[in-house]
This record gives sequence, C-alpha cells and structure tokens, in this order.
Amino acid sequence: MYDVIVIGARCAGSPTAMLFARQGYRVLLLEKARFPQDTLSSHYIHMQGMSLLNRWGLLDKFRAAGCRPITHQSYEGPGVRIDGFSLPMDGLTYTYAPRRYVLDPLLAEGAVAAGVEFRQGCAVKDLLWEDDRVVGVRYTTPGGAEASERARLVVGADGMRSLVARKVGAPNVIEHPRMTTTYYSYWADVPSHFELYDRPGRWIGVIPTNDDLTLLMAYFPQDDYNLVRKDVEPAYLEAFRTTAPDVYERMRAGRRVEQLYGTGHQENYFRKAYGPGWVLVGDAVNHKDSITARGITEAFVQAQSLTDRVGERLHDDAALEKALRRYENDLGGEALSHYQGALNVAELKPEGRTEMLRKLVGHQEHIDRYFSTLSGACSIDDFYNDELLTLLDQS
Repeated sequence: MYDVIVIGARCAGSPTAMLFARQGYRVLLLEKARFPQDTLSSHYIHMQGMSLLNRWGLLDKFRAAGCRPITHQSYEGPGVRIDGFSLPMDGLTYTYAPRRYVLDPLLAEGAVAAGVEFRQGCAVKDLLWEDDRVVGVRYTTPGGAEASERARLVVGADGMRSLVARKVGAPNVIEHPRMTTTYYSYWADVPSHFELYDRPGRWIGVIPTNDDLTLLMAYFPQDDYNLVRKDVEPAYLEAFRTTAPDVYERMRAGRRVEQLYGTGHQENYFRKAYGPGWVLVGDAVNHKDSITARGITEAFVQAQSLTDRVGERLHDDAALEKALRRYENDLGGEALSHYQGALNVAELKPEGRTEMLRKLVGHQEHIDRYFSTLSGACSIDDFYNDELLTLLDQS
C-alpha cells in the first residue's frame, strides 16, 4: 500500500509526487503517456513558477536543457506600447518557456530522484472504494494487464478531462463559457522576446522556446471556432498580419517548422477540490483560457500548497480533512484572481486595459509592476498602491 498515488505526471502531478516523497511518503506516480511526449501548451513559466523550480532545486536542469532565458516583455494595444519585465523573485531576473517534451520529463525525473515510483504507459480506468472513500486505483499496465494499487490519498493530476473528477462526481463550483479559440506553431529564424499584441477580437502571443524556435500563438473569439478551423492557416496568418504586422514581417523572413496546433475547447471552471481519499490539482481542479499562460505556473503553486497543507497529517483523518479544506480555500485567493484576469483578457476587448496602460507610459517602475502582476511577483492589491492611484487620478 502506498501513502499517495498521483495520476498524471505532467506539470501538476510530478511536482506533487516529488514534494510528497520529500516529506517521507511512499508515492506512486502513474502516467498514461510515455515521455518524452508533447502536448498542447502555451509553455510560459511565469516568475512565480521559476521561483518554485529554483526552490525545488530543478532550475539548473532547464538551463542545461537549452531553455532560452527571457528577460524582456512587451505589450502593444490600440494606441499604446509598453516594454519592461517582471520584478525579480528570489533573485531570479529571467523566465523560461520550455517545450513540454522538455518540461514534463525533467519534472518526472525530479520526482524519481525524490524516491517516487514512476510508471509510464499506465492508463487508469477506475478508482477503488471502501465505505464511500477512495482507497486506490485500477489501471492497465503497458503490457495490457489489469492491475490495482491502494493508497491513503489519490491525487487527480489528470487534466481538464480528469477521470478522478468524473469518478468522484466533483462538481464545478465556478463555471464560465468558453471564450477563445487558439492556434499556434513553432517558427525558426524569427527573432523575438515575450511579446503580446492586443486588438479588438484578436490576441497574439510571441514566446521564445527551445532549439532557437519561437512559439507564435493567435487567439480568436470562441464564436469564430468553426469558421477558423475550416481553413486554419489563412486565418492564422491574417491574424498576425492585421494584429502584429511587425511580427508578420519577421515570420515572412523565417519559416514554420511544425504543423499548426490548436483548440476551441478551453473550459473555464473551478471544481470541488477534494473529498474522502481524493484531491485534485492542476487543470483537474481549475482550468481557464490559456491566453494569460498561467496554467503551468499555477500547477506548480497548487502542488506546493497541497503538500504544505498536508505535511505530516496524511494519516490523521480529522487533520487531513482540515488540511485539504485549507488547500481548497487557497484556490479561492490568488488562483481566483488570475482566473478572473484571464477571463477579462479572453473577452478580446482591450479598451479598458489600454486606457489604464497609456497612463503608465513614461513610468517604468509602474510598468514593471504591471508585468509583475501577471507573473505572480506582485499582487493586484500591491500594484494599485497609493502612488499609482495618484498617477491614475492625475492622468
């Protein structure tokens, strides 16, 4: 019998398994894929996520894997452009946007190094129950055999379509309709920093990633999904030409090296986070539009929050229930703020945002603090300090 079984070994599951193992628990990590394997992603790790990688002792692995340091961010909307970067956290002055076939295996390696038993190619099919409590999992091995394992706590880190959430009947406690559809690909010979372009009905993201490639993402309103997917490439290129013409010229001088990837199924929700014998992390508990690229960072934050809350309380029923409730309450703070921020951006209506940002032009400290609210290095409450409010009133 294990102390913890974690289902899903990507950016939520592997850190959760690693941190539980570092607390001395016996942990089994199950993943249906075989790494390395790519997946849909916006790749970017905000400063808050970088700080956690550093705290966990994993950051050097990403440097060695050829991740390109990002030290410059820009935003351009109607009538305004700002340039700057997030304030540092833990002395870090850069961020990364690793490919998922780089990120996920490195996180899993960190879990294994902590003592986690990692099994790939294992598809979980069901949960085991005793007296209305989850006590384990039933899964298929790589060879096709049926197997089962038991644990004190089963962690669903299995994504937006979480089997754990479905089997335990975890309801959505907050839910909003889909707001955007996105398509992206990877381009060579396109010089870039972290660039965002905002226009009514369009959003463009430009992010440097591994192998000297640049991730180029275009966002469209959800209502355009069926139209865009019928003829993706012309719509994708036209979005760049009309929203970010300078980027479009760089694209013409470069070359696309992979197919176009995309989705129109970006759900927006918070689920019930826990119950007897189970808990959810990452996209399994909270998913939102990828337009603010907060998913990876928040998966890290949730892994740290959950394992900190549980600590030594795993085998005490009352203490564990209290710890899981506190973890769920954590989700109602910063995570809810970032959720609401993503929905605001995903409306693809830049007018209110650009009106405020125009007042920051010429005030670099406030610009960097604004970027810091996106990165997690500065809270919204700290951003709107007395000095900024005075500036906004005077402008």
